[in-house]
Amino acid sequence: MTSARSAHITVCALALAQTGIASASTPDAYRQSRDDAWWTGPILAAGANTLPPGHMLVEPYVFDVTNRGRFDADGNRHSGATRHSFGSLTYVNYGLIENFTVGVIPRFGYNDLDNGPDSSGIGLGDFMVQGTIRLTQYREGSRMPTLSIVVSETLPTGKYDRLGARPSDGLGSGAWTTTLALYSQYFLWMPNGRILRTRLNLSYSLPDDVTVNDASVYGTGEGFRGHAKPGRAFVVNSAWEYSVTRNWVLALDVVYENDTSTTVSGFNSPLAGAQIPVRVDRNFGSSDVFTLAPAVEYNFNSRIGVIAGAILTPAGRNASANVIPVVALNMVF
Repeated sequence: MTSARSAHITVCALALAQTGIASASTPDAYRQSRDDAWWTGPILAAGANTLPPGHMLVEPYVFDVTNRGRFDADGNRHSGATRHSFGSLTYVNYGLIENFTVGVIPRFGYNDLDNGPDSSGIGLGDFMVQGTIRLTQYREGSRMPTLSIVVSETLPTGKYDRLGARPSDGLGSGAWTTTLALYSQYFLWMPNGRILRTRLNLSYSLPDDVTVNDASVYGTGEGFRGHAKPGRAFVVNSAWEYSVTRNWVLALDVVYENDTSTTVSGFNSPLAGAQIPVRVDRNFGSSDVFTLAPAVEYNFNSRIGVIAGAILTPAGRNASANVIPVVALNMVF
């Protein structure tokens, strides 16, 4: 998501930048000023810039995941288990010192199932803390983009096992997850003089193993005792924002994600008449997912804007199709 709750084509962007600058270099050519372009940010690609010391960014998102594939009781993915998964996350970033921003991303959710009981109430998801170190700053006329390193840690605060008869209460992964990322941002001037802002973000997430008991988000049932090993995730996000007017912006994220296989191992309680626990070993397979996230931004001024769009993911290998409407409000203080 934009600024958290984390992209590509930098080489092409830099090559095009030289052409864009040259096309607006004549005295009579129109060239939009960067001060005349206001931005909220695309839906998914977070910004590479850090906040000035003492300034804060708050960006709440609300979304509705439809037709999300989940693990069933036999450990299989299927697309019909969740009709709606309502959720919210909020980026809260603070400029601590020059070139260094700290932030948190709390998450909340509620699952509305079409084949079982809904969530018992709005629940807390996993909580993320992060730090952003800016390495370089874009300067107009330069080929160097803004570059930042982002280190995040996801805390397993969301419920994920011991779900009883309400698997819809599972809103977390149970895993401590470290994510390392490289963010970049660059500006291009189109032939008509309007600005195209580009972002290319790369990230790699490494979750720890998880102890799992009873019914869980990993498809285990009552009486299970064992562990899950969530897959590692590599994400490439290329985002583009076109400044139609000072207030209106068109945005698009193009995302590729590769997840290594999630595995579950352990024992179920003995079946009726059995003398020993039943061994469980499941391998859910790796997945490759491509996502598009078109959106429209309206910026009231340089510090406050809204964005509305959708995250569109077609069915892929070990991944079901998703359509996720998203709305967010971006505020910088």
